[in-house]
Amino acid sequence: MSSTPQTVLRVRVTTRDVETLRALLRDVRPDVGGLARRADDGSCTIEAYVSPEQAEALAREGVSVTRLEDATAVGHDRQAEVGHGDRFAPADAVPHGLADKV
Repeated sequence: MSSTPQTVLRVRVTTRDVETLRALLRDVRPDVGGLARRADDGSCTIEAYVSPEQAEALAREGVSVTRLEDATAVGHDRQAEVGHGDRFAPADAVPHGLADKV
């Protein structure tokens, strides 16, 4: 297993019809983010989370792939918003439990 984090992209995949979408999902098996939507013209759209290599593999005849965001970078930004420690513990709280106090 690699120690370098893999980039994950959030993409919008649009196919010309539902059969093309079914074949694409069966062949590539991307991590989809919700249900597919069908437009009035018969085209289908779904969002997926894929690597940059998978995003290139999704593109084929009758399929367009639009990069929406770098989900890895967004995740790192969200993690930076989270505080550290227990904000509900009083300042003079003494830890309890079966651990050794060091």
